[in-house]
Amino acid sequence: MNNMKHFDGPEFEADVLKASEPVVVDFYADWCGPCRMMTPVVEQLALEYAGKVTMGKLDVDANQDIAIRYGVMGIPTLGLFRDGKLINRLVGFPGGAAPIKAWIEKNVPTEATEAKATATN
Repeated sequence: MNNMKHFDGPEFEADVLKASEPVVVDFYADWCGPCRMMTPVVEQLALEYAGKVTMGKLDVDANQDIAIRYGVMGIPTLGLFRDGKLINRLVGFPGGAAPIKAWIEKNVPTEATEAKATATN
């Protein structure tokens, strides 16, 4: 199953900036080789983080204004949005899922970590 959303134009504000949970936006273009390599990794992580982090793609060719607004200079770029703001970015394809997971974990406290803390009290 594919959990990836497409954040295009009018949906960007509602789906990303007004989201209740953190959102990872994969800024990509169809002609970009590394972007195509990143797609299955991001799709896999979208399933893993379902319910905790929303993940989706934004075509920079079709949404140049959004890419420019967030200073996306190279693709692929993953942007992590929380509370309507871009709080971190990961530029380039890091070669697999592990570095992306580490980046998400660093920026998004997961319920598992919070559940452990609650269970010990």
